[in-house]
Amino acid sequence: MSNQLDALRTLTTVVADTGDFETMRAYRPTDATTNPSLILKAVGQPTYRPLLEQVRRDHPNASLTEQVDRLLVAFGREILSIVPGRVSTEVDARLSFDTQASIERARQIIALYEAGGIARERVLIKLASTWEGIQAARTLQAEGIHCNLTLLFSLTQAIACAQAKVTLISPFVGRIYDWYKKTAGADWDETANTGPDDPGVQSVTRIYRYFKAYDIPTQVMGASFRNIGQIRALAGCDLLTISPALLNELAASNDPLAPQLSAAAAKTGAPEWIASNEVVFRTHLNEDAMATEKLAEGIRIFTADAIKLDALVSQAE
Repeated sequence: MSNQLDALRTLTTVVADTGDFETMRAYRPTDATTNPSLILKAVGQPTYRPLLEQVRRDHPNASLTEQVDRLLVAFGREILSIVPGRVSTEVDARLSFDTQASIERARQIIALYEAGGIARERVLIKLASTWEGIQAARTLQAEGIHCNLTLLFSLTQAIACAQAKVTLISPFVGRIYDWYKKTAGADWDETANTGPDDPGVQSVTRIYRYFKAYDIPTQVMGASFRNIGQIRALAGCDLLTISPALLNELAASNDPLAPQLSAAAAKTGAPEWIASNEVVFRTHLNEDAMATEKLAEGIRIFTADAIKLDALVSQAE
């Protein structure tokens, strides 16, 4: 009997949300995503310490910024030796409000991949879904550098990404769920906010249906899951990036899995077309307390881990 993970593969491209190579070998995802937090966690383990030490040995005179990028690319290259598809590598979150610096950092990362024999088609540059990050992606996409826009919490952000012709977006599920649960406090009703009624699931579903209704080619990859119920509710989404713990839960379950999203169904009731520009983007984002707060919080968290990663790299021997 097929388990839920195998069933999910028939409906959705499964992506591993981890920097752990053994997890990828065990669960055979098509793609993999990384971020500063995941790389920091991985490089702190003895198994992955040699990657950091090799970067230091091979490039002792490189700047700290270059050494960090070389470490990210070293992880990415190892990942691409395991997965058949793509790896996402993130631009420093401290550049989330600097379009030109983000462009330059992305170009540097791609150049390192290409120098290592990896075609740019196998790499997705991750950028925060700020207005500045989206405009950086617009430029990069025009240069043939594929982008994955992360920290995405609203249809407003998603539409701006589509207009920038980005390859892929990563709308978050779990962090939206977290915000609504925390805001509701004692009034939160878990039963009433599960499956298709989960606020994070509803957000990704809305984005998916909008994109498919209007034949927008940007791929939708649900991310940031708290439980497999959220994953099951999005079966059929273009891609889903899943943590090792939840991959394990899916592999351990033999319960039936039915498709929940489809492009054909999305076309039967197209939502109203929404125009977007910088003023609309900033206005709508400002009016959405959840998206505004979670975007800012996400950037702060990734920035803190980027600083910790800098410190780890600079202290390596």
